Amino acid sequence: MKLVCGSRTLDLATPQVMGVVNVTPDSFSDGGAYFDPDAALARVERVVAEGAAIVDIGGESTRPGAAPVSASEELHRVIPAIERAVRLPVVVSVDTSRPEVMRAAIAAGAHMVNDVRALAAPGALAAVAGTRAAVCLMHMRGSPADMQDDPRYGDVVAEVAAFLAARVAACERAGIARERIAIDPGFGFGKTLEHNLELLRRLGTLGEAGLPVVVGLSRKRMIGAITGRPVGERLAGSVAAAVIAVLRGACIVRAHDVAEAVDGLRIVAAVMQGENG
Repeated sequence: MKLVCGSRTLDLATPQVMGVVNVTPDSFSDGGAYFDPDAALARVERVVAEGAAIVDIGGESTRPGAAPVSASEELHRVIPAIERAVRLPVVVSVDTSRPEVMRAAIAAGAHMVNDVRALAAPGALAAVAGTRAAVCLMHMRGSPADMQDDPRYGDVVAEVAAFLAARVAACERAGIARERIAIDPGFGFGKTLEHNLELLRRLGTLGEAGLPVVVGLSRKRMIGAITGRPVGERLAGSVAAAVIAVLRGACIVRAHDVAEAVDGLRIVAAVMQGENG
């Protein structure tokens, strides 16, 4: 399986890591450690050196309860980091839901758009359709400000799969080829712990669409709920969850601790290659 990302193509014959680069002052995971442009570049370089195939640069926090920032502020945060990152041998993704940020990021060289709202904002489909950029469509119930206010589902896996199928169809109608589309069930975005666990157990259902499945489990609240660990001590749980996700069909794992995630996925890949051989 491959994902066409603008001028670059990502080979997903083996699972790949998407390294997180938050250029925000209020990220849940790093507390704004990479808000400074030089710190952001250093983070990008480290993520690439540690083996990430994708760097995901975001300028607006989407943690539960997060308040939105203006488009101008988001642009101010992400564009300098993208302009520097595209010089490196890595797929550069912009984590945004705003069409104006998507357009500016792609113009600056970004190869991929990672959207927690699955290109649902007015103008978002058009912002990507006229380019060669890839897109990751994520499921989220509600918004970051209210998504954890008592989320409910009849069948969380079926409802997430149906939503993603509808958004994929919308992309295709807009002219975005399937080879440019990945899907993400949105762990922690409008889901309880049990919803997240059920999605992880039945992740293979989403893979039946024949599209790359992206998962973001790193340092999430669900890891803390299970292990009792604070954000800074969730490495082991995060890698374990990533390994389980890949064994259930995920192709791309979004991670804060890139080197450790890469090592974990290399072990999985070695085992899977032996099975396929």
